[in-house]
Parts: sequence; structure tokens; C-alpha cells
Amino acid sequence: MRKLTRAAAAIFLLACPPAREARSLGGGAFPADAPERAAGPPSESAAAEISDADAHYARRDAGHAGARADPAEIVEAISGYEKAAGQDPGSAAARWKLARALYFFGTYTGADEKTRRASYDRARRAGEDAIAVVARRRSPAARPRELDPGRAADLVRGDADAAPASFWTAVAWGEWALASGRVEAARRGAASRIRDDCATLIRLDPAFEEGGGYRILGRLHDQAPKIPFVTGWISRDEGVRNLRLAVAAAPANMVNRHFLAEALAHRGEVAEAVRIEADVAGGAPDPGHLVEELAIQDTARRNLEAWKTR
Repeated sequence: MRKLTRAAAAIFLLACPPAREARSLGGGAFPADAPERAAGPPSESAAAEISDADAHYARRDAGHAGARADPAEIVEAISGYEKAAGQDPGSAAARWKLARALYFFGTYTGADEKTRRASYDRARRAGEDAIAVVARRRSPAARPRELDPGRAADLVRGDADAAPASFWTAVAWGEWALASGRVEAARRGAASRIRDDCATLIRLDPAFEEGGGYRILGRLHDQAPKIPFVTGWISRDEGVRNLRLAVAAAPANMVNRHFLAEALAHRGEVAEAVRIEADVAGGAPDPGHLVEELAIQDTARRNLEAWKTR
């Protein structure tokens, strides 16, 4: 009964966001009706909520069945980050960590299509808020989405929340795009946002999350549709180039190698793709990312089976 109750609570959390949740995406507004707060340490209550939520997030694979996580721990993490964000309008960490937790819930707990889409939608909103909070620490009037990636990186350089805010916002936009339909998402500007967040992240810290900026940018170029006048800049060659940079930054990272293998297979370079994917499928999952890497290995094995006929 406990699992059912927690799963139901997750759906409630996703369907009924708090009244104080931010309403603006484009400019990245602070939570509605909340006063702007100068940068500084989080409030004591918010810090406690974040610490507790972090502990639940660290246990997100507890009770997993293969690559499917029991939602209990990640639901607690989501709830804690939500509370912290409501208590502290100036906490970027509460917001990017909320985006991260919502991504995990939508991807690894077996949620249905509607719930996944709602989870990613809330994740991208939380990420946008995190980016806005970081920018406004430097300039109260900052509108980071109106800056090119170079200027955006210069604005927030040195802020510990800047890189994770860009990374998890890009992840959330990417998953939302896949769940909403790639063409529709591209027409709504998702691809450009992901591209710009990755470019900003690479300027801030190319090694963050083991080449995370290169990894997401490469995946974007490999997966996004090329639509004239909308995403005409998409390049499969750029996809492979960036994914090779990600692998060079973190050769052991399973996701980097898996994404590179898929990008190579899409270009017809199947022999190299099979070699890389076989290493992924046969590797030992990182205990710190157990469910995530078990899921990657399941996909790698399916790919290897499919590529036998090519």
C-alpha cells in the first residue's frame, strides 16, 4: 500500500503544482507573488528541506526492479525541493535540483505518457526559474534568455549554481521535446533553447557532468529534426563531433558512449557503433547511477540486436 500511496502522491504533485510556482518561461520570472531576495545563504528552513531532499534523491534507486525505480524516494525528493523553492525565492539550487528530480521521475519510474509529459513540463519550468535566479544575482534586471551564450556565461561565471542550472534545464527541455513530439517542440523553440544552454554550459565548464554540455548538444544534433527556417542549423556531423568531445572528456561515461554509438549508426557507421555499444552493454553500471545505466544497457542490447541486420 505504501508504494501505491507514494505513486499516487507523485501524480498529484505533477498534476497540481503549487500556487507559488513560476508562471513565466521566457524571461524566467521569480515565483509568483514572491519578493526578489538578494543572493546569500538559503533560509534555514529551505536549507533543511534541500538537505533532506538530497538524501531522498541519493536513495532514488532503492527498491528498483532492473531499470525501473520505485517512485517512493524520488517523490519525497520532489516534495522537498518544492517546499524549499517555496520557502526561498532566491534558491537556484532548490529549482535545478527539482528539475533533476522531475526528470528522474518521468524517465525511470514507469510513469505513463501523460504523467511523463507533465513531469518534464514542470522540470523545464523549474530549470528556467533556476537560470533566472542565478542571473539576477548579478543583475536584478537581467533577462538571460535575451543574451547570447557567451554573454550569458560571462554574466553568471563563478556562481556555483550556474552550470547545473544550464545543464538540467537543457535536459528537461530535451525530454519535454521528445515527449511532446520533436517537430512541434522544434517549432516552439525547444531546440534553440537546448543549444544555447549547452553552449553556455560549455563556456562555463566543459567538464561539468562528464562532458555534459557536449553530450546534450551532440544528442540534439543527432535527434532533432532539421526544419527550414526553424532548425536549419541542425547537423548530424556536429552531433558526432560533439559526442566525440564528450567521450574524450569522460571516456568511461556510459551515456556518452551510448549516444555516440547511436549517432554513428544513424550515419551508417555501424561497425564502430557496434563496437562501442557492445562495450556499453557489457560494462559494470556505476552504483551512483544504477537505474540510469541499467536503462542505457537495456537500450544498448536492443540496438545491438537491431543492428545485426544492417
